[in-house]
Formats: sequence, structure tokens, C-alpha cells
Amino acid sequence: MSFFKFIGSKVFFKQLLMAFVGIVILIVLSVFWLDFSTNHNQKIEVPNLSKLSLEEVEQTLDDLDLNWEVIDSASFNADYPKKSVIEQSPEAGDFVKENRKIYLTLNPSGFKDIVIPDFYGKTKRQAVSQLTAIGFRISAQEIYVNDIAKDVVRGLIFNGRDLKNGDKIPQDSELILKLGDGNEGGQQIDSLEVENIE
Repeated sequence: MSFFKFIGSKVFFKQLLMAFVGIVILIVLSVFWLDFSTNHNQKIEVPNLSKLSLEEVEQTLDDLDLNWEVIDSASFNADYPKKSVIEQSPEAGDFVKENRKIYLTLNPSGFKDIVIPDFYGKTKRQAVSQLTAIGFRISAQEIYVNDIAKDVVRGLIFNGRDLKNGDKIPQDSELILKLGDGNEGGQQIDSLEVENIE
């Protein structure tokens, strides 16, 4: 049988039809397999995990067939319970597929300790600016001591004890300033008086 006769024969058309049906079946099976293996159209809404402990997170996400991983801890936030979730990714309300991993940032168990910087001899304004910048609070109460330098820092007090450079105390602690009253050693001479004497 010649090639052209074979192309026009019933056998060729049967084989062509069988090949076409086979390809269609293969495509359909592939689509179904992809849908199954990728959870196509399956959507799970991510719950709000804010302020939950890790035990509560595990129970909540297990019920939804979702996984989790702690990636970081933030600066301590007193508005959140210790070791609770402070941030999550994906965020609450996002839709994800089964077994998706939710990344968590936790609130530490407390404020981290901060080193007390060199404060002695600084002006009140300089000290307040420096101490608040690194996370301390300054009490409205101030203690004045006899010292010729008025409003110059002569000490810091935390929980009733005097602090020195290099001490470590928790961030967000409240400090009381010890300031010079400008009276030690007689009347303070201001800059104008010095100019007049000269």
C-alpha cells in the first residue's frame, strides 16, 4: 500500500482518532492532577493571631491546616501580652492555600536592658534629649543638689538608687534627674558679670 493510499484509508483515520482521543484524555487528567496537587481554588482565610500565645496560635492554625514559624521578636510593647504575636505575614484576612506557612513576630518577655550613657556634667536639655532618644522616660520630679553649675546633671536615680555610667536598666524605665542648684561656693557669677569685671 502506497503512502497516499494509507493516508486515505480507514485504518489511518482510526489511528488518528485514537491518537486525538488519547491526547484529550491526557490533557484532562493533567488538569485534574494539577488541581489536586496545587489545591486549585482552595482558599483559607488567615485568622487574626494578634496577642495570641504560641499555644493558641498552634491550635488555631492546626484547625485550618496551616503552618507557622517564628522569625523575629520586636521591641517590647506593653500593649501586648509577653511572648504573644505582635505581627504576622500573611496578614489577617488574606487568603492562602492549605499548608501555607504563617510567619510570626513575637513580643519579648520584657524591655531589653540599655546601658546608661555618660551623663555627668551635661545640661538638663542635653541629658533629657539623649536619654529619651535611647528609650528612657524622664520623671517630672527633679532633685536639686548644691552645685555651682545650675541645671547641670549631677546624677540619675532609678527605683531609689543612684546610677553610674555603664549601668544597665530596662528600656522605658523612668529616671529622676539630679541637677545642680547653682548655689554652691557662693553666688553664681553669670557671663555678663564676668565681662564687666574684665
